Amino acid sequence: MEKVYTAVVTAKGGRDGHIKSEDGVIDMELKAPAAMGGEDGYPNPELLFAGAWGACYLGALGSVGIRDGVNVTQATVDVHITFNKEGASSYALSAELHVHIPGIDWDVAQKLADAAHKGCPYSKATRGNIEVKVIAD
Repeated sequence: MEKVYTAVVTAKGGRDGHIKSEDGVIDMELKAPAAMGGEDGYPNPELLFAGAWGACYLGALGSVGIRDGVNVTQATVDVHITFNKEGASSYALSAELHVHIPGIDWDVAQKLADAAHKGCPYSKATRGNIEVKVIAD
């Protein structure tokens, strides 16, 4: 595997902490959401993960669209990252990717959405580790 780019971010304080990227582009306070005993209105790990996965996924969808000759430039994906309680002190993530590709039939959209999920690096990283549903709508 050939390295292309490495992001470096330093985290301090956990869910109620701070993250800062080595290049200074990201420099923000984090708070757990109110649903988890924190305070809404701040970024949290699930929001950041959803945004990063969504951006990466659309890149993979773009590659699939080019490969298959389908215009996916207006596609959007809503990434739902859920923090689930498994037991008294055990937690797990689950995800749903709701993919919208305007102007094509649902079955074609689902096929493209599934193909992008197979190629997206974030999807690969989570495969077999968390429950993920990819839904074309």
